[in-house]
Amino acid sequence: MPNNMPQAVLFDLDGTLIDSYDAITASVNEVRRIRNLHPLSVEEVRPKVGRGVESLLRSTVAETDLAVDIPRYKEHHAVACIGQTRLLPHAKELLGFLRESGVRTGICSNKPRAFTKLILDALEIASLFDVVCGPEDASRPKPDPSMIVVAANRLGISVDEALYVGDMVVDITAGRAAGCVTWIVGTGSDSLETLISARPEAVFPDLQEMLSRLRVHGLADPSGASKACLG
Repeated sequence: MPNNMPQAVLFDLDGTLIDSYDAITASVNEVRRIRNLHPLSVEEVRPKVGRGVESLLRSTVAETDLAVDIPRYKEHHAVACIGQTRLLPHAKELLGFLRESGVRTGICSNKPRAFTKLILDALEIASLFDVVCGPEDASRPKPDPSMIVVAANRLGISVDEALYVGDMVVDITAGRAAGCVTWIVGTGSDSLETLISARPEAVFPDLQEMLSRLRVHGLADPSGASKACLG
């Protein structure tokens, strides 16, 4: 076991540990249906995910009335998020490895905390997290770093003792501003080229590659991970 493991690993959720794009697209399209708009594809919605529900609806529903459309979205998503969300490959294996290594874990997601908890329960991984934070816990959603700082504080550690893992430039910005090492997986909304150009400490093509690196090196020597993404 590497002797330089972090005290805690804090994860984004959508696109990092779970594939929830079908569920999010279904809920966006329910709002669009009510407003007599044609449905969008998953590929059209995917790049809009990760910045919070207000940003999502502003970018996918023309002339949205957030006071009306957010409740519509949330009512639909309370069901859709359970039936149309799945773990990304190797997510559970990675979480189990961290638990066995004595590393605490947390969620820092712009998804409303109630939906995050529904999903974690449905996927039977809620017990693998020590803290779950959402936009309700922060002064602002990511890329503001406050959610990461809150999670670290609740775990009783300093931010520089944590590793933050996400899938978007939003996550890179948040992790950097918080002052913690930030690793990125190319399984979410932003392209690998975009992620690499934002220069996090490491970019991995998927969770399997990240797990392999942690098993061998811990936090040391992430160099070369970004190059591996582009083959």
